[in-house]
Amino acid sequence: MSHVSDQDLDSIQGIIEQHKMRPGALLPILHKIQGCLGYIPLQAIPLMAIGLQQSRAEIRGVISFYHHFRTTPPGRHQLQICRAEACQARGARELEQHAQSKLGISYHQTSADQAFSLDAAYCLGNCACGPTVRIDNDIVGRVDPARFDQLIDQLAALHAEPTQELN
Repeated sequence: MSHVSDQDLDSIQGIIEQHKMRPGALLPILHKIQGCLGYIPLQAIPLMAIGLQQSRAEIRGVISFYHHFRTTPPGRHQLQICRAEACQARGARELEQHAQSKLGISYHQTSADQAFSLDAAYCLGNCACGPTVRIDNDIVGRVDPARFDQLIDQLAALHAEPTQELN
């Protein structure tokens, strides 16, 4: 379980208080928490259960039902591979397998170095140029395994620590 700061817990409590009287408040609360923190900490579940007078199981059930919600911090870069039919017809399944192998993770997971999170998307609106990948907020079309490797290697190089020469 990741550590959640007191400040983040205060923010979560504020979000709950702000929205709890709305009809169907749970989804807006979940979206707002994830929008602020990048994920929904497990420590938020009892706070939501109390604030909304629901069980922890009900809250967890909603979180697990929607693939959009995550309960672990995302990687520095969030990757999505389009799984819609147009992209599948152009090689998305091969790309999915390659991406999972290269990153050493499956969908809804984050790489061990916390650099990449991988998720599926069900249409990125770039159907004529599939397979399509979203990297953070950028849409990239015509991504084959070699292009995927190039994109990932470029991102990894941005975060590589410079080596120091020993004298």
